Amino acid sequence: MDDQPDAGRPAPTPDTKPEPIDQLVETHHSLVGPGHDLAYTARTGRVVLREEAYEDDVFTGWKPRAEMAVTAYTLNDADVAERPVCFVFNGGPGSASVWLHLGLLGPRRVDMGDVGDLAPPPYGLVDNAETLLHEADLVFIDPMSTGHTRAVEGGKAKEFHGFGKDVEQVAELVRLWCTREDRWMSPKYLIGESYGTVRAVAVAERLWSTHMMAFNGLVLVSSVLDFGSQDFSYHRSDEACQNFLPTYAAIAHYHGRHEGRTLEEVVAEAEAFAGDRYRWALGRGSRLDPEERQEVVATVARLAGLSEDYVDRADLRVEHVRFCTELLRDRGLALGRIDGRFTGPLHFGNAEKWDADPSMDAIVGPYAAAIHHYLRSELRSDLDLPYEVFANQVKKWSYQEFEGRPINVSDKLERLMRANPHLRVRVEYGYYDLATPFAAAADTVAHLRLTPEQRARVEHDWFETGHMPYLHEESRVREAAGIAAFVRG
Repeated sequence: MDDQPDAGRPAPTPDTKPEPIDQLVETHHSLVGPGHDLAYTARTGRVVLREEAYEDDVFTGWKPRAEMAVTAYTLNDADVAERPVCFVFNGGPGSASVWLHLGLLGPRRVDMGDVGDLAPPPYGLVDNAETLLHEADLVFIDPMSTGHTRAVEGGKAKEFHGFGKDVEQVAELVRLWCTREDRWMSPKYLIGESYGTVRAVAVAERLWSTHMMAFNGLVLVSSVLDFGSQDFSYHRSDEACQNFLPTYAAIAHYHGRHEGRTLEEVVAEAEAFAGDRYRWALGRGSRLDPEERQEVVATVARLAGLSEDYVDRADLRVEHVRFCTELLRDRGLALGRIDGRFTGPLHFGNAEKWDADPSMDAIVGPYAAAIHHYLRSELRSDLDLPYEVFANQVKKWSYQEFEGRPINVSDKLERLMRANPHLRVRVEYGYYDLATPFAAAADTVAHLRLTPEQRARVEHDWFETGHMPYLHEESRVREAAGIAAFVRG
């Protein structure tokens, strides 16, 4: 992907700064094993993104605005007209793509162990026999201030720390890559996780509405298309309470609070109760009589694995981070928000909230070590600046486009499904995910205004893990197979 920004321009003078150029390092690799011999090319580094600039409505050129970090894998000697290409990112907002890159989809993956059997530093990095590279070329994208992505010298990164500019920037990277690599005629997919699902839908809609670029599929891992479905910041937060209860029940089951019952039985009861009696009771407010209230208190407490006294004092509304510190308080443990299977010691016994997410404590070290080693030692990157797993510069994310209303991109997905009769969507859910609860995501999808034909193009998959299904080995293999089958179409 050669950079050609200066064609026809005079060389810089001593008084001018040279414009940034693409910095991509190319290496060649093979993945050898039973049934998965792959010879592929990897390119990693940064691509310069430009914007059209105008002064008094006069075009003044393409101005460099960002140096966007990417790592791309292409199968050698493949027909690009037949070979799919997948553009991949995580969420946050403010997270690099390291999780999907080294956890699930890339040709190398982290070997960190799992709950109860975590590997010690310096962890491990192994071949990924289930890499999606079997089915498609892969382009992993780090949004502004994450990974090695930065604003150009003299630019302001915070201008890109918001919904609109983030979508604009990622969409431009996809357009530019497809143009320079001649991939407009390739089958194309976007794969996003968490906030990356918002980004995937919005990027696909922007590319369609702005450049008429159509996609074959979207993979939404742990999706949250409607923030209002899980937001506890509202005064009543009734919808969030209903949508989190099935996740509370699933996690309580995992930690032994529903002995003699299957996960499926517990989740089914919680979903039925949340959508009926619980919804009604929360809507009644102070009009709920004492007997009815006590019945609901008892059921919520039993399903969530909490005491009736706690649920009563919480006014039937159990907030998710507080749930993390309350469920196993008798054991002195806090739960992970990213993955409720993980636990860690409470920093003090009567803490209302934990001081850190135990699941993040368990996984950030292995992934950070792996990406720093991998880019430098195996992909030969010569970038010395820190690889930001989480963007330290992202202090506040702007949602000015949604001022006065919840962040919701459901309408954009509906528009895409109407416009493109071949667009398919895969939605993945984790039972133990307290970041994007599965009931909220499923409810959002169920309320999409789609015809039966359009709805038939949406597939669902559930995993007995948290926000990142691939942290559990059996789930990782099944998740990889599901995405591969989806891309094969």
